[in-house]
Amino acid sequence: MSDINSDLSLFNELVEVLLKEEEKHPVADRIESDKLYDSIDLSLNETGMVDDAFKAVLQDVIVSTPKTATNLFFNQLFGGRQSKAVLGDLLAVMLNNSMYTYKVAGPQVGIEQEIIRQSCDLIGYGSESNGTFPTGGSMSNYMALVMARDAKDPDCRNTGMSKPLVVYTSKESHYSNAKNASFAGIGRNNLRYIPADSVGRMIPAELEKQIIKDINDGFIPTYVNATAGTTVLGAFDPVDKIADITEKYNVWLHVDGAYSGSVIFSDKYKHLLKGMERSDSFSYNAHKMLGTPMTCSLILVKDKKQLHDSFSNEADYLYQTDGDDFNLGKTSFQCGRRNDALKFWTLWKSVGSNGLKQIIDQQFDLADVARDYVSNNPDYTLYSYDESISICFNYKNIDPIALCTALYEHQETVVGFGSFNADTFIRLVTINATNSKQDILNFFKVMEDFVAKTPNLTKVKEEING
Repeated sequence: MSDINSDLSLFNELVEVLLKEEEKHPVADRIESDKLYDSIDLSLNETGMVDDAFKAVLQDVIVSTPKTATNLFFNQLFGGRQSKAVLGDLLAVMLNNSMYTYKVAGPQVGIEQEIIRQSCDLIGYGSESNGTFPTGGSMSNYMALVMARDAKDPDCRNTGMSKPLVVYTSKESHYSNAKNASFAGIGRNNLRYIPADSVGRMIPAELEKQIIKDINDGFIPTYVNATAGTTVLGAFDPVDKIADITEKYNVWLHVDGAYSGSVIFSDKYKHLLKGMERSDSFSYNAHKMLGTPMTCSLILVKDKKQLHDSFSNEADYLYQTDGDDFNLGKTSFQCGRRNDALKFWTLWKSVGSNGLKQIIDQQFDLADVARDYVSNNPDYTLYSYDESISICFNYKNIDPIALCTALYEHQETVVGFGSFNADTFIRLVTINATNSKQDILNFFKVMEDFVAKTPNLTKVKEEING
């Protein structure tokens, strides 16, 4: 007990270091990758370190690690820090339950199932629905694809693939779809990329055209991946119109809401997922728009039998007490599985559904602030649209890749770039709901001030175009 108490004291000290460092230096000093091992002692040796040296190394690691919770981090589809969720994650580490059986997880099973039940209700799934917590959005998509495959070709679970299955997704969808087609035995060449419209949404007419062609060519349409929040533009595929097609041709419809599926909590923005109750499966990441610590992903299915059929396997040494509804390993891809539900539950329990709604709405409000600033400034070009928290723009015709890289290397701010059709641009993501309007405006000031003192950036653009 004394060791854990002293280590918890050390933890509190290190957290204080982190919080002070975030306040003073919102962007971590960058260490060149080829100099990393010379800059920090990351070696693992035969003898252990004494406490003071150990503490010093941990401080070095903390100070040098990219800071994803500050008001100058806009690079990824996550950011910020919801304190009640952090509390839940820390408790999950201390409890160290695995989520495969009620015997070892107890009330944590109820916590996970309550989140799943409430989420299914928000989507509009019925009493036969259920779900689980995979390791991330890619795994959620993979599980959905496996269930779709098994529903169309049930024998493949025992005899292997025997039918020419094909699957569909937008050309703007997440890159995991191609990997998953390979993993599931369907094959990358049997993944059809459907064109997107001018704002990045899948075109339903093009989907139906491709399905008809595949049927005529002897293939079996099996699965459609619709995206709720594309990676670059944050676009929402028209789920209702896509569902008209998947129902017509008896094809599994999965909604990949890893990025923006959390709009189910918002009365104002859930219309972006009109028709979601018609899908067969739905996923969202609470570690994105809802701000829980990484990772916290859910996949939900309209018919829980599909989860059981695809992922259940008997194990007498494991499932020894309680029924299937309390032994979550029977509907999970994994056996040993960390408790990712508790941190989401502590957040949801503490702020209520209304609090989660405010978290979502705040991000759209911040996106409006950023879009208004870009739209009303002649030095900017806007490439994105309303009702998205991805704001895509360019500034003074400076090469966006060069500008984003320079901002990162000079520890000014961390923001990424993206491409759509022939355009490449800066992609600002307002996913950190702890930011304020002033934080968004400060981002633009930091960038503009940096450009003003770095004239070589304009030359980079001229050299690229030249």
